[in-house]
Amino acid sequence: MATSILRHSLITRMTHWINALAMAILLMSGLQILNAHPSLYWGEAGFARKSAWLDIGNDTREPSQGFLRIGRALFRTTGVLGMFGHGDDAVAQAFPRWLTIPSWRDLATGRRWHFFFAWVLVLNGFLYLTPTILGGHLKRDLLPARSEMTPRHLAQDLWNHLRLRFPKGDAARSYNPLQKLSYLAVIFVLGPLMVLTGLTMSPGFDAASPLLLTLFGGRQSARSIHFITANLLILFFLAHIAAVLAVGVWNELRSMITGRFRIRQSG
Repeated sequence: MATSILRHSLITRMTHWINALAMAILLMSGLQILNAHPSLYWGEAGFARKSAWLDIGNDTREPSQGFLRIGRALFRTTGVLGMFGHGDDAVAQAFPRWLTIPSWRDLATGRRWHFFFAWVLVLNGFLYLTPTILGGHLKRDLLPARSEMTPRHLAQDLWNHLRLRFPKGDAARSYNPLQKLSYLAVIFVLGPLMVLTGLTMSPGFDAASPLLLTLFGGRQSARSIHFITANLLILFFLAHIAAVLAVGVWNELRSMITGRFRIRQSG
């Protein structure tokens, strides 16, 4: 026997899909921007690539090879990062064309796409947060109860997630503790970090409000934090997709399109 419940409001569903589109375009346009100088630094370092903590490039010696360097660790990444194709068709580029917007090398256009959809994401975030806070969704559905925050409870929930075992029946009506914590981290930590570090990389904004430069330890540190935060959001997205596949693709998609979620009752 299955019961259909209203799991997501209209505003939640709308902002979810706008977020998905905006994040995809931000990622692809961000890689276009990073292609212009695929090295990351800490502090007020210049653009001496030897001082970079992360560097993506290609070895110009024959045969030309792509590489990824993180600190002192060097990885050969030909065909994945740094170098694509063979012979006369080889392209020396940090990220492949199919992964960037636009697909050709165009830093100015990549920046325009990135800045536009960054504001789409910010405005969409306010559109989601306002009813979430004022309507009680935050307190009712996203804030974990004290009993859920015990080490034993969290460890058991983590173990269930690693085995892709998720609540069923009435327990599926609400988010589990790890879901709540991850959503709160995205909304109130990773999201604001992306916005603030993005603003810190703007020379015009720095001139008007230099406080952010001090807060993040310089523009290069802000750029590194921006990159790390983006990768954490990608990990969240992959975990989210894995959970959808484990629970049931159609049921999860239906709940995010129509709002209705079907729960199978035991017994």
